Amino acid sequence: TIPKLSKAVVKQLNDLGFERSHFDISIETANEIATATSSGWDTIEFQFAPNVGEPARPLRAIASSGEMSRVMLALKTALALQDAIPLLVFDEIDANVGGETAGVVGEKMRQIAEQHQVICITHLPAVAASASAHYLVRKEVSDGRTISKIELLEPSERVAEISRMFGGQSEVARQHAKALLGLKH
Repeated sequence: TIPKLSKAVVKQLNDLGFERSHFDISIETANEIATATSSGWDTIEFQFAPNVGEPARPLRAIASSGEMSRVMLALKTALALQDAIPLLVFDEIDANVGGETAGVVGEKMRQIAEQHQVICITHLPAVAASASAHYLVRKEVSDGRTISKIELLEPSERVAEISRMFGGQSEVARQHAKALLGLKH
C-alpha cells in the first residue's frame, strides 16, 4: 500500500541524511469517461519535502540531482526489501553526492548486498570501497574500434584504483584508500 511504501522510503531517506524529510505518493485516477493511455488509467507522482517547514511538492520539480539520487536509492532499497528481486543495478545512483553522504550511500549498498546481488557503477571512492568485489571497467581502442574491458581487482589493485579515484597515487591518497578498505597502513 502507498502509506506503507512511503513510510519505508522515509526510513531509508533518514539513513541517507534526510532526517526530517517527507515523502509521499499521490495517485490520480482518470475519470470514467477518459480513455486509458499507454501507461494506464492512473497518474502517479512522487511528492517530496527535503526540508522541515516546506510542503511536499513533485519530486521531479524540486529535487536537485543529488537529492534525486538519494531518493531513488531509498525507493529502490524500500522496494527491494519487500520482494525477492535477486539483482539490483545502480548506475551512478550516487551522482552529485559527496563527503559524508558518499560513505552513507556506500554503507547502504553494502547492507542491501547482504540480501541481494548488487552491481553499482560509481566514481566515488567511498562507495567503491564498500563493495566486497571491485571491478574496473576501461575502454581501449583496438583495430579502430572502442571496446570495453572489465577486470576483477585484487586487494592491492583496489588500493591503487581507489587512490586514482581520489585523484592520484600520492601517499595521502593511498593511505586514505587503505583506511576506506579497512587495511592496515
